[in-house]
Amino acid sequence: MAMNKAFLGLLQLLVLLLPPSLRDYLWAAPSHHGAGQQLQVYHPIILSAGISCPVLEAQLTDAYTPSLPRCGELKGKGWFPLWNSKQDLVDHDYVSCFEEQMSLVFDPVTNDYQNRPGVETRVPDFGSAYGFSYKDDSCPFCCNIKLRDELETLGYRDGDTLFGAPYDIRHAPPRPGHPSKVYSDYFARLKDLVQNASAKNGNKPVIFIGHSFGGKLILDFVNSTPLPWRKQFIKHLVLLSPTPSTGFMEVVTNLASGPSCIHFDAAPHLALRTMWWSFASSLLSLPSQTVFAHDPLIVTKHKNYSAYDYPDFLAAVGFNMEGMLPSTKLALPTNLSVEAPMVPTTYLSSVGIQTIKQVVFWDGDFDVYPENVFGDGDGVVNWNSVLAFVNELKKQHSSENILFKFIKIPNVTHSEIAIQDNSLKIIMAEILEANS
Repeated sequence: MAMNKAFLGLLQLLVLLLPPSLRDYLWAAPSHHGAGQQLQVYHPIILSAGISCPVLEAQLTDAYTPSLPRCGELKGKGWFPLWNSKQDLVDHDYVSCFEEQMSLVFDPVTNDYQNRPGVETRVPDFGSAYGFSYKDDSCPFCCNIKLRDELETLGYRDGDTLFGAPYDIRHAPPRPGHPSKVYSDYFARLKDLVQNASAKNGNKPVIFIGHSFGGKLILDFVNSTPLPWRKQFIKHLVLLSPTPSTGFMEVVTNLASGPSCIHFDAAPHLALRTMWWSFASSLLSLPSQTVFAHDPLIVTKHKNYSAYDYPDFLAAVGFNMEGMLPSTKLALPTNLSVEAPMVPTTYLSSVGIQTIKQVVFWDGDFDVYPENVFGDGDGVVNWNSVLAFVNELKKQHSSENILFKFIKIPNVTHSEIAIQDNSLKIIMAEILEANS
């Protein structure tokens, strides 16, 4: 008994040494994680969520020529939600119109992607933490909603200390030789948001929290800014299972069988495959040659495809889009160098979940769903790619003595890392430690 009391006394003393915000959080009621108390808010936070989460609105002009009469019924009637509710699209028999109006075309003159003629789009609620939403009722806490609620419980308020940076899921950040007007404009708006959030909060630098593709975009944005600017305006990055530039297999399966992040019960993934091919983002984070080498990623009876064979693979599945070069001539982003953000960073990733590492289309028919071979990961991102990505980030940070913290969370899926209680509590503790 005396030993237990001594241990508890020592534990209380150790907790007192923690940063105030983290100490208060850990002392809060376990079931509420701080409900009923206001913690001091030190730094503004900007949230970014996964690729299924941003909303897209559209309006149709006279230049739009619909393939079906019903697809033109909203022409001239102003802005409407194009990607916001799966059920609305099904109820109004609009899925085929959605596919047409979401699709991009490639302009070889500007070397950039753009909407179809007569379709204008915008991402609403930029700047708000409420700018992300799941598109049906199957996951009410996805898209950082539970995380956002937790932050609000601790005293954060949307538009004052808490912000969001929704994006157009179809486009890709610019890279050498491949401009992106959409993302150049987005990064400019995000830079203004950072500066305004900082100014609104006593010139305190901001904390970015990004999940999945949203985490990747945060890294791309930060790396697009001058180092002195990021050191002035960015306090910390908290990355939750970001999609790494070293690649992962779901990118391949989405190209072969249609997008897993956009699907309808009334329409199989394959029905949206051509639309997905038109997105610049569909070609991001292909498994890299550096990590996946010559391992067969796609297996058929007559030919296997590795990270060195993407042009042949894309030609085999029939990849094409309006205005695009033939797939055999595409300059694919398969071996991009890893660039660390060079600001304090905490990277949290789950592990121990079956994750596709190889797909088998034995008869070479890419219009059927494959057999899957599994390895380790978070259910989306392969663990070998996470480790390669993290090790490179850590090496670059260590060379300049900049904090880089990597946390493995076992047995939680990619989509639930910010939902399950055990992983969310770890995330919140890291956010509050970064906030001190």
